[in-house]
Amino acid sequence: MLLAAHLVQGALAMVAVWLLRYPLAEWLTGDDALATEVGLVGIAILLMLLATAHTALLQGLRRIGDLGRVTVFGVIVGTLIGLLAVWQQGQSGLIWFLLVQPLANLIAARYFIRRLPEREAAPSLRLADIWAVWKPMARLGTAFMLGGLATTATLLLVRSLVTQELGLEAAGHFAAAWGITMTYVGFLLGAMGADYYPRLTEVIHDRQAANALMNDQAQLGLAIGGPVLLLLIGLAPWVITLLYARDFGPAATLLQWQTVGNVFKLASWAMSFAIVAAAHAKIYFFMELSFNVVFLALIWWLLPVVGLEITGIAFMLGYITYFFTVYLLVRRVRGFRWQRLSLQLFGLQVLLAASLLVLAILAPVMAMGVSPVIAVMTGLVGLRIVLRKIGPEGRLAEKCYQAYARLGWPIRSEG
Repeated sequence: MLLAAHLVQGALAMVAVWLLRYPLAEWLTGDDALATEVGLVGIAILLMLLATAHTALLQGLRRIGDLGRVTVFGVIVGTLIGLLAVWQQGQSGLIWFLLVQPLANLIAARYFIRRLPEREAAPSLRLADIWAVWKPMARLGTAFMLGGLATTATLLLVRSLVTQELGLEAAGHFAAAWGITMTYVGFLLGAMGADYYPRLTEVIHDRQAANALMNDQAQLGLAIGGPVLLLLIGLAPWVITLLYARDFGPAATLLQWQTVGNVFKLASWAMSFAIVAAAHAKIYFFMELSFNVVFLALIWWLLPVVGLEITGIAFMLGYITYFFTVYLLVRRVRGFRWQRLSLQLFGLQVLLAASLLVLAILAPVMAMGVSPVIAVMTGLVGLRIVLRKIGPEGRLAEKCYQAYARLGWPIRSEG
């Protein structure tokens, strides 16, 4: 049924993009000479949706290993064939980057799905039954789409404001900091969410079990991601120089403010999934809008006065607002309560991140020396929390248990 829904949506999108290829090409590139390439993007959309339908089944069955193999296979095949196409055809070969990766994902996902144990054939459903299943999916999908569009529109408006007010160079600094911020946190949350979302969906109507799972995931996110965020605050100038150039120095300050905001984003993430798992479409849209409104409003108002640094400050304040919005909504709608360990971890990460930010502003060199030490110390605390949850099974975990015992800090497994 999910495959049928994606097939219908993908086919409609493909036809729409092909029919509108000339005006789309003119709007996007200023030249309708690329109309054919733009039209072929519709095929990529269809392939992507079909691949997503298959990977959603693997994720729902918690075949995380197979899901990872599909992703790796798609990236490798898409990159190799895309590079070969560009080498052979030049600019005209760029379209293959969009077409090959979703096709490779689809083929790989089909292969792993065929290896799944045989299940009973689903009974045939009437059109009314199909619509009853599709309707909540469409409602939630619309909320996702509107939330994504709001974020994209906000980002475009901010870049436009920065360019108009401060110039292209400042816009480049903003884009550099934003790219690093989104890449690291997006990678971490995406990897953790692959297993977390199906598990939360299974227990979402059992408030006690859902509450425990959300706290568990928040603790894991802060334990794993927190030390890296603390390290990034101190080493931001070095990271910016390494990944971009010394001329991008102003982006380091933005990255530091944004990294403090990401501590709140990490803490919010586990809670926000409860809204998605329970299919509260309107609440989800309002929740996502809370960050965008604060972020854009502060930049719109204060950019001429404060300068480029307000984009980092606004990011942090936006995610502080988002954190409290998500907490109040999930508490009211799903009865969520923080566990003591969750609050202790969150409070520690916020205190250390804020302290490192102040130190980085007042004494950057000292912050570069202090942040690795703090990151290692919090990393040891975080690793201990992770090991306590997963237990001593496995050679590596057993050695870690022994190492903590030798340090005089033995771990008692939760299991």
